[in-house]
Amino acid sequence: MKILLTGATGYIAKRLLPSLLEKGHEVICTVRDKRRFNTGKYSLERLQVMEIDFLDRETLDLIPEDIDVAYYLVHSMATAGDDFENLETISATNFKARIEQTKAKQVIYLSGIVNEQNLSRHLGSRKKVEEILSTGSFVLTTLRAGIIVGSGSASFEIIRDLVEKLPVMIAPKWLDTKSQPVAIRNVIEFLVGVLLNDATYNKNFDIGGPDILTYKQMLLRFAGVRNLKRKIITVPVMTPRLSSYWLYFVTATSFTLAKNLVDSMKVEVVCKENDLKDILGIKLISYDDAIRLAFDKIEQHDVLSSWTDALTSHILDRGISKLVEVPVHGCFKDKRENKIKDVDATLKNIWAIGDKRGWFYANWLWGFRGFIDKLFGGVGLRRGRKSSNDITPGDAIDFWRVLLASKEEKRLLLYAEMKLPGEAWLEFTIINDTLFQTATFRPLGLWGRLYWYSVMPFHAFVFKGMLRNISV
Repeated sequence: MKILLTGATGYIAKRLLPSLLEKGHEVICTVRDKRRFNTGKYSLERLQVMEIDFLDRETLDLIPEDIDVAYYLVHSMATAGDDFENLETISATNFKARIEQTKAKQVIYLSGIVNEQNLSRHLGSRKKVEEILSTGSFVLTTLRAGIIVGSGSASFEIIRDLVEKLPVMIAPKWLDTKSQPVAIRNVIEFLVGVLLNDATYNKNFDIGGPDILTYKQMLLRFAGVRNLKRKIITVPVMTPRLSSYWLYFVTATSFTLAKNLVDSMKVEVVCKENDLKDILGIKLISYDDAIRLAFDKIEQHDVLSSWTDALTSHILDRGISKLVEVPVHGCFKDKRENKIKDVDATLKNIWAIGDKRGWFYANWLWGFRGFIDKLFGGVGLRRGRKSSNDITPGDAIDFWRVLLASKEEKRLLLYAEMKLPGEAWLEFTIINDTLFQTATFRPLGLWGRLYWYSVMPFHAFVFKGMLRNISV
């Protein structure tokens, strides 16, 4: 059958796509920027990728009329700014209007568990989207999930940061809130299982794992799986804003996402009883086993998607294609080159940059720059990278975003998402037996120029040392 998969560069859709292709379906993926979709991972025989922005109704005309089912996996919680509810409403309204013009019989929507009257803004927005979709001429199946546990998921990475970095935690009282985490493998099984299943038409189902845990218990169970001893003390004095800052500075999350997560974590998310797992024959995975499965993927360098895949900066809303052409005029540049003896080894070093490997020189200074970025509300260095040996356009590498990664062209181009009075690019290119390293900065006004001159002394030895150590 022909399936429309929205949000195809997001965490869930990247996990769902291989399952749909394996079952022989024809899949049409919608993305805002084709350059962020790595088609090299899939056979293109039954896969089509379209550039569609659900905030721009005209682009939706590209969606073919002969689709059978549509998955709606568009969420805006990590979007910079406080208008994600309005954005989600517009996206859902435009999506519904276009799908009603197609032959689609079913829409499948992944939402959040909503079992309290006083919902967070995030969960309230998800419920609003569900209400919009439920008025369509198609049948709607809604799956409502709480905490999703899997390699690269926001929840998993935040818990991992807290547990592995803090032997003792002075934590907010919302850690006593109950949740019902679900393994990402089970989520994908549910999403595939309800496909044109008439027992699920015009119904909603809460999906969760077999364990109901407080967030404190989740942290301690995580520590137990990792053989770490941790102590957690909850205090009632942390306001939601202080809690958001606590989560933001300790973990890799952005402040916007931290604020929305804290808002949601004050609300209990426990599943209402239903028989969907029995209807679909799904065996639920325990919380502890979900953690073990996640680390298996991490150790095998087989993380299919990460929460950092989602763009979190309005700067990049115009798309990667608009930024690949590095500007020349009105820019400051730091150009360096070095002769190399082993092209493959040098290229391997370039592809290993960031995260645990670091930046090949003065890592403490890079770390300090990341700390300064966090102080000013930036992303900092803690985002790391999804894979230790693979890079694709759209990936996050610490506080950079990958614009172009081509081993054939021997070129890696990064764009800065750190807080800056301007825009910055960092490029590595190998031509014949020479490695070229270029840092480009386009300043914004006087402050941008002052910033560049203030960091020039550091560039003089940091970039020189980095180039020398990358070269082989």
